Amino acid sequence: MALTDILQEKHENLALVIGNGIHRYGPQRVNSWDVLLLDLAHRHGIDIDRMPIGASATEIFDIIELNARGRSGELGKEFCELMRDWQPLPHHQQIVDWSKRHAVPILTTNFDQVLSEAAGAKLMRPKVKGFTDWYPWDSRYGVELFENPCDGFGIWHINGMANYARSIRLGLTQYMGSVQHTRSWLHRGGSRLFEAKDSEQWAGRRTWVHLVFNKPLLIFGLGLRENEVFLRWLLIERARYFAKFPDRRKPAWYVYIHDPDDVTQEGRHFFLENIGINCVEAQSYDAIYANNGWRA
Repeated sequence: MALTDILQEKHENLALVIGNGIHRYGPQRVNSWDVLLLDLAHRHGIDIDRMPIGASATEIFDIIELNARGRSGELGKEFCELMRDWQPLPHHQQIVDWSKRHAVPILTTNFDQVLSEAAGAKLMRPKVKGFTDWYPWDSRYGVELFENPCDGFGIWHINGMANYARSIRLGLTQYMGSVQHTRSWLHRGGSRLFEAKDSEQWAGRRTWVHLVFNKPLLIFGLGLRENEVFLRWLLIERARYFAKFPDRRKPAWYVYIHDPDDVTQEGRHFFLENIGINCVEAQSYDAIYANNGWRA
């Protein structure tokens, strides 16, 4: 199934998962995390002019944090400050408008507010106890507040948001904290797999995590390489959940551009296909971000 077909046929029940690729498309293609990470490294005395092969972006951030003597909250602020001038482009606007028209929620690994600015959305969350700016996962940008995240449009930030500097997840250590936080929701009850998730009252029911387990997913602009430890782990848990409750199984699609020089592509596709995610090849970035399906 091609991307155009997914947009036309599956829009009534879908969630988008969008990575940094959406910011790298366009005439300048300068809004890159890698560029910002190198800038942050220079600010803290680490002299590198490119991302070194063999070290992931998450590991580099942990090294920067060590040099900055563990000031992760301040580093999050610095990183987001570097994004301050990023502005929505026409393709941001078109994708967000499509999502609003079809009441499709958006999950993004980005921290910036480019998508929410394109949507004219406001930061909102349910009025419930227990809010923490470390994990503000029930907060989203939207135009209407839904108790159930699946019920309508909203923009959810998987790895943290600029409004809450301490929520930013850039390093491997921070990703593992997110794994631990989510696992406590999914597996309460010791060996009883998904005992908490098998309940309408589970702890993550008002958060973006609920979307991962209860919506078909369309993933694009995201490398999903080995350094995406948290998200890849969560997709494995999704597959394990569907294996236990096959009647609740939801499809997922990963849209990519074939790169003959990418030696990791074969392994990534093997991983994704075996956890129930269909790999969909697009012929160009135009075929993703300027797809006619976004106009429907």
